Amino acid sequence: MADPHALYDEADKLKDAGQLDEATAKLNEALAADANYALAHSALAVVLQKLGRHEEAIQHAQKACELEPDDPFSYTALSVTYQRAFAGTNNMQYIRLAEDAMERSRIMQSRR
Repeated sequence: MADPHALYDEADKLKDAGQLDEATAKLNEALAADANYALAHSALAVVLQKLGRHEEAIQHAQKACELEPDDPFSYTALSVTYQRAFAGTNNMQYIRLAEDAMERSRIMQSRR
């Protein structure tokens, strides 16, 4: 079985080199090896967002929140994903969702 952490590291290098399609493929391989690898879901959300694949990016950002429900950063990242989806589509529903996700992050941070 492939090492999802090694695949993630390869994907990160590809992303940094601007090879977004290749980075997407590596992250999908990492998730095939471990579907619950939250960091790979978060990274895939970023890469897909850069490719203009907003709905897919949102799904992965939501999955990261589902896998790490007590991590405020996951909700901050989800908020950013929604904001970028709005920027790419002008769909106002993303603004409300971004605000909701950011509020959840703030609430979690205040409890720490």
